Amino acid sequence: MRIVLISTPIGFLGSGKGGGVELTLNSLVSGLISLGHSVDVIAPKNSKFHDSNLKAKLHIVEGEDQISWQHQDYNSPVTIPDNSLLAGMLEKGLDIAKNADVLLNMSYDWLPIWMTLNFEIPIAHIISMGSESSVINNLISKVYAKYPNNFAFHSKMQANDYPYIKKPTIIGNGFNLNNYIFQDSVKGPLAWVGRVAPEKGLEDAVYVANKLGEKLKVWGYIEDEIYASNIEKSFSQGAIDWMGFLSTDKLQKELGKCRALVNTPKWNEAYGNVIVEALACGVPVIAYKRGGPSEIIQHGQTGYLADPDDKETLLYYANFIEKINRKNCREWVEKNASADIFANKVVNWLNKVIIEYK
Repeated sequence: MRIVLISTPIGFLGSGKGGGVELTLNSLVSGLISLGHSVDVIAPKNSKFHDSNLKAKLHIVEGEDQISWQHQDYNSPVTIPDNSLLAGMLEKGLDIAKNADVLLNMSYDWLPIWMTLNFEIPIAHIISMGSESSVINNLISKVYAKYPNNFAFHSKMQANDYPYIKKPTIIGNGFNLNNYIFQDSVKGPLAWVGRVAPEKGLEDAVYVANKLGEKLKVWGYIEDEIYASNIEKSFSQGAIDWMGFLSTDKLQKELGKCRALVNTPKWNEAYGNVIVEALACGVPVIAYKRGGPSEIIQHGQTGYLADPDDKETLLYYANFIEKINRKNCREWVEKNASADIFANKVVNWLNKVIIEYK
């Protein structure tokens, strides 16, 4: 199969601005290549693949980034900037897809979904978020009525945000496990990983570490400087050890030394990539039972789940996280979230999409 893949227009691959989509894309490309498929990726200027994906062809497009729907009101109108990066990526993708089997869109935005109704090329969409936009939600409903197989979701909890999709395709996610080294260390610090933005709830994780008299290790791109500053001011000086955004290779080496990952989203995560990254390193996770993480974490086996926003229960579980057998964490990922497992699910789904157009 020849697959043309549209990346996120939020930031270039390797910047961290694209959040989990960047990691998902690299993992998927790796899995597709290992299965013998041909992959072209359309991405913003300055994008770079992981070393394992150099067999894929990268097409670079310049233009102005889109604003993430996470940072807009639910009823906001669609906006397309002058010299739109998204429009340029789609133009390039459509041109290449004329000689391909399918165009696979990974950007959560109105324009590529609208295109599904207006072009004869098979266009499939991996939806990376819950329902964050009224106009996109309504459009997905309209497209689904004609092409019921063209949308895939990372988790059942995420798909529930789209109740009109009666039989959602759930593909989970996958990771190149060669990039993650298992570490059986149980005495390290507490960790938090993600974009530093209000919907990620970093302040609750800092609360847990602070109550334990510890400094929280924080890895991730600081998207909201004011939010980050306000958290610092809310706790004693030095409560946070800002580690910055790191590549997968560097992150997993440091993350694996931690005794637990604290995951505190204030919204329904579609999946929870950082949770699986931690588990792949043998690091158990303490998280809110919200969105995708509630389907990934096996309570008492690979970590613990607390009711949403109940930081006292997070703190309670942090006191005996060492009881989790770290080998259980790695084994779960190997059985459920490898790049090959993920790619096979995606290929099976794409075959259904392609059949619709014949």
